[in-house]
Amino acid sequence: MQRASRLKRELQMLSTEPPPGITCWQTEERIDDLRAQIVGGTGTPYEGGLFSLEVKIPERYPFEPPKIRFLTPVYHPNIDNSGRICHDALKLPPKGAWKPSLNISTVLTSIQLLMAEPNPDDPLMADISSEFKYNKHLFTEKARKWTQEHAAQKNTGVVEDNKENTQDQKVSSRKRESLSAQPGAEEPSKKACL
Repeated sequence: MQRASRLKRELQMLSTEPPPGITCWQTEERIDDLRAQIVGGTGTPYEGGLFSLEVKIPERYPFEPPKIRFLTPVYHPNIDNSGRICHDALKLPPKGAWKPSLNISTVLTSIQLLMAEPNPDDPLMADISSEFKYNKHLFTEKARKWTQEHAAQKNTGVVEDNKENTQDQKVSSRKRESLSAQPGAEEPSKKACL
């Protein structure tokens, strides 16, 4: 019961006072299955992009963090090809920083900040992290290219009923898989986020 009432309050707040560049809504009638969108930050390689995320609320919320992953492919050292995000606020202590006083809005805002300021010292994608550290120009070029290919906002009118920008979650996964299958493309090596 606590989870449902808290989620209703949070969703109400997200709809009336959303953080800049962030939207979040529930899918159909399921309060534990949310979608969110983050607008790429100005002055970052993600500028001009609209990134869709899946937000799953566990039974023990707010005592456990929400499970959040990107549905839109993102070229980033802390986001892997499945859209998983390496961020302390998404993990319980002692390895993480989640606490019940945090909420969906603050976590989405911190993910937006992570996009603007990657943490190469705690990567999910070791190759992208090395590129970010030692060849930032190449990293920026690739991240911009991915943004243009996968997250660029098209002028197709208003998104009906605030539904997800991606056609289908499976399409997004196939895009991720096809990126590594392209000739000459190397799969960035993965590292467990600890």
